[in-house]
Amino acid sequence: MFAIRILFICVLLVSTMLVSSCFSGRRGKGDAIKIQGAGSTFINPLMQKWVSEYGNLNSNIRIDYQSIGSGGGIKQVKERTIQFGATDVAMKDEDLASAPGPILHVPVILGAVVLTYNLEGIGQTLRFSPATIADIFLGKIKTWDDERIKADNPDVPLPSVPLTVVHRSDGSGTSAVFTNYLAKVSPEWKEKVGEGTSPSFPVGLGGKGNEGVTGQVKQTPNTIGYIELAYAVKNKMPVAQIKNKAGNFVLPNFETVTTAAAETLDQTPDDLRATITDAGGQNAYPISSYVYVLIYRDQMDEVVGKTLVDFLTWGINDGQRFAQALYYSPLPEGMVKRASAKIAAVSFNGRSLRTEPQ
Repeated sequence: MFAIRILFICVLLVSTMLVSSCFSGRRGKGDAIKIQGAGSTFINPLMQKWVSEYGNLNSNIRIDYQSIGSGGGIKQVKERTIQFGATDVAMKDEDLASAPGPILHVPVILGAVVLTYNLEGIGQTLRFSPATIADIFLGKIKTWDDERIKADNPDVPLPSVPLTVVHRSDGSGTSAVFTNYLAKVSPEWKEKVGEGTSPSFPVGLGGKGNEGVTGQVKQTPNTIGYIELAYAVKNKMPVAQIKNKAGNFVLPNFETVTTAAAETLDQTPDDLRATITDAGGQNAYPISSYVYVLIYRDQMDEVVGKTLVDFLTWGINDGQRFAQALYYSPLPEGMVKRASAKIAAVSFNGRSLRTEPQ
């Protein structure tokens, strides 16, 4: 009986030590550091590249990123079921206020929301003005040879076939960026639909994630939809020119998206939550966006917090070199400095976990 009691006490002590170790963040020597992120499908191709490259440099670190949409990323960050989230649109004040602690927005890359289409027999790149885009997604334009589309494309033999819209069906930062743009350029859109991650589109087919919309457009003739540039290029789908605020039709690329960010840098607030749609500048692509990583300012685990700081610091510095090959655009130099300062605010027990650029 005495021996059983001693054994029970030993087991209890070991269990207590293990639980204590887990909650204090202590790990055994050689244990892998595991970090879970989730959110934006917009950034997924680049995030997977970053996770792979950073893992090659740090063999003891395992970062997993799940492409579930910006809405899902925000929800899981608030619930603290992941260590970082990613979103194409900044969190709202009420979401930040209801979180269990202060959440920082760290811009990590720039991307473009593009119009892609499936229109057989048309080899030319189509062009769209803001009013035409709004009328298409409001359901006011029903055929491809509508006079408004023809006015933007006078030399294109547009067919007289029905036009079908494809949009996101899930909570989406890509939708938030797209509808933010439409609300800026179309008073009717702003009044009837508005902007947000889950807008009520008047017409069209729904697809889950950038992947879902890409598939719907690619498989369904006479469709038009909005997706992130990388998905269009990877799937060899056409990308439209959009008329910008300066009156020029521009394609989304490495230069035009970074230009949009640079044009709006002076208006970006201290918390870095900003939209850069419909930016000024002769060469600015009008449906551009930052992608933010969401991270708690006050970390509960020192090791995880330090790893996140290192990963983000690497991402906004060395990680930018992977952007162009995957059809993203790098942060302007001024934003890299401001994002670095935001990362430096991450702390554990009141002590900064700042790291130097790698």
